[in-house]
Parts: sequence; C-alpha cells; structure tokens
Amino acid sequence: MPDERERHPGPLSGVRVVDLTAMVMGAYCTQIMADMGADVIKVEPPAGDNTRYISVGPEPGMGGVFANVNRGKRSAVLDLRSGEGKDALHGLIEQGDVFIHSMRAKAIADLGFGYDDVAAVNPSIVYTNCYGYGRRGPDADRTAYDDTIQAECGLPFVQEQLTGQSGYVGTIMADKVAGMTALYATMMALFHRERTGEGQEVEVAMFETMASFMLVEHANGAMFTPPLGPAVYPRAISRNRKPYRTKDGHISALVYNDKQWSAFVAAVRPEWADERFTTLEQRARQIDTVYALLAETFTRRTTREWLDLLWSLDIPAAPVRTLDDLFDDPHLNAVGFFETVDTPNGPMRFPGTPAWFSRTPGRIAGPAPRLGAHTAEVVDGTRRLGGLVNGEKN
Repeated sequence: MPDERERHPGPLSGVRVVDLTAMVMGAYCTQIMADMGADVIKVEPPAGDNTRYISVGPEPGMGGVFANVNRGKRSAVLDLRSGEGKDALHGLIEQGDVFIHSMRAKAIADLGFGYDDVAAVNPSIVYTNCYGYGRRGPDADRTAYDDTIQAECGLPFVQEQLTGQSGYVGTIMADKVAGMTALYATMMALFHRERTGEGQEVEVAMFETMASFMLVEHANGAMFTPPLGPAVYPRAISRNRKPYRTKDGHISALVYNDKQWSAFVAAVRPEWADERFTTLEQRARQIDTVYALLAETFTRRTTREWLDLLWSLDIPAAPVRTLDDLFDDPHLNAVGFFETVDTPNGPMRFPGTPAWFSRTPGRIAGPAPRLGAHTAEVVDGTRRLGGLVNGEKN
C-alpha cells in the first residue's frame, strides 16, 4: 500500500520559491517550505553558502548544518554581478511565487533585486526580506548574528538571573525563531495573494523577532502604565529552576497548578497541606522557596521511582537526556519523526516535519544539493523564457 505522503502532495505543492538566503535564519524558513512540498531553488554564488563549510560532513561543502537546513532544495550557481546571472534570476522570478533573501537592504538593492525591481518583473510575487534589524530603525545597517541578537534581546541577562553567570543559550535560538517567523509571515502574504491576487513585500528582522519572543512572558509588570514591576517573569529566572537531583541522576518535573500540587502533597509531602502554598498565586509569590523545598524532596528517590509516581499522578515529568538520545527516543521513532533518505554519500537520517496533516502531509523532499547541482535545470527553465545563465554544474 503506498505511503500516505506519496498519495497526497504537501500543502505547498506547486509553490516555487526563489531562495537567496544564506546561513540559518532564511534557510531554515525555506527548508520547512521544501518539506511541505514547495519547489525551492537555492541560488548560490560560485563559492557557495558559507554554511556548507561550518560543520562536519562526508565531503567538503556538505557539512551537517547545511545538509539539514537545505534538504530537498535545488542549487543553482548564479553570478549575480554578471548580466547573464541577472538575466537567469529574472527568469526564475517570472516563474516564482516567493522571493526570499537574507542580504542587507543596500546589498540586494545594489544587485538590482530590491522589491521594486522584483515586483516589476512579477507583481504578484511575495518578497520576503530576512534582516538583522528592521530598515526603519537606526541599526538597520548593522551586521547581526545569533550571538549578538541573543545579547541584545536579553537572553544572557535572564541566563545570569537564572544561573549566576551571563551566557548564551545552547542553541542558535535567534536564527531559528526568526526563521519560523519569516515562514509564517510569508505564508500569511501568500494567503492574502490567494484571496486577492496581490503580491507584497514582507520584512522579518531578527532583533524585533527576538524582542517580541522574549517579552511574551518577561514584559510582565513593565507593560502597565505606570509600571507595576520590572520586565521579568520571576518563575523563569529563579536560581532554583533547574532539573532536580535524584538518588541516581536528575529529573525535570513541574508541580505547577493547584490540582498537581494537591496530588503531589497528598502522595509525597502531606505536611505541606497548610495555607502557605495552597494556591498557584501563593506559590508564585514565593517560587524560590517552593523550588528549594521540591529540590530537597526529589533527592529521596531514584529517577525511575519519581517518573513512575509523577506520571501516575498526571504531573509533568521527564528524564534529562542528551541530544544523541533523541535519535533513539521511542516516542519519536513510533510517530515516524526521523526519515532516512538516500544521498550520494549514503543514507542520512533527518529529523522530520513536526506538523501533521491528514490530507497534505509534508516529508523530506530529498537530500541537500551539492553546489550548483541543479544549475542545468535552472538554465533550461529560464531559456524557455528567453533567459541566460552563468554557472557550472558541479
């Protein structure tokens, strides 16, 4: 019986994306589009996207980070400083539904592919800018990377409140959150186009994205006029908010709402059934004390004993795992999260699409492309429209 994903195309089947992004923010956005069925043409300079070279891989130019965020795309090498390369890109734009880039505004304009230039070729296109800082502010021309955006949006500050030491979080959060924001913004513009036929320009900036992300809970009392407190959510930065040590390891557990607290107290610490911690509001006001009491309690049993008890009480709890553990996780494997794809370098096991669709499921469209591997296909496509190309198939 055919795989459900083979019988139904992805929700973005038929959408063509002209992808001039590099590194992770924009590439993660278009990787999700490719997983969901879009034809993503990755336009690269002759030297290729720098992400090809920043991590281990089976051959030069095919590092693991690149292979993951560019899976299922087609790579075309175009020299956009040449007339031939520009003509080839114009041909792609004529056929495109989405044009997305991660260059600074002046750089893309100097190449002749600002929004007005692209819209003149294809007025219905959705044109997405992926920037470090929005163009309307004084920092528009500053260079931005994940670390610097983490610093400016307050992540090292909250890490210092939490751990006592300023630091970045252990993932390129700004790149990925901004990439997902670029995705939903682009999809909203495509939805508008489906209703009206109108293309438009979209701008997503890492700094603004992460400021919004961080202030979801941390805006807190600072939102009010006059302020009712500082911009910080106390529970998230409690020094005692960390995995609990058990007799033989660590466990993550959140005894949070009143139902969970009552169940835990009845089963483990009946002496806490007094008026000090009865309600969530009371516990929130003295969260450090609550966390400290729980930390001492969790040292009394093994991790396995705690998991069995907490799960039986419907209290959120989980073992503390490594990233390598994810590849052998029973739940992830049961839901088919990982997909093995044949590549020129042998089978690769990709983390799959986290969203499930009953009629239009996504899937890994294929491996990441070698540099310029699809230039000939792009040449043929643009020639049918009278275009020219400058690039070599590798």
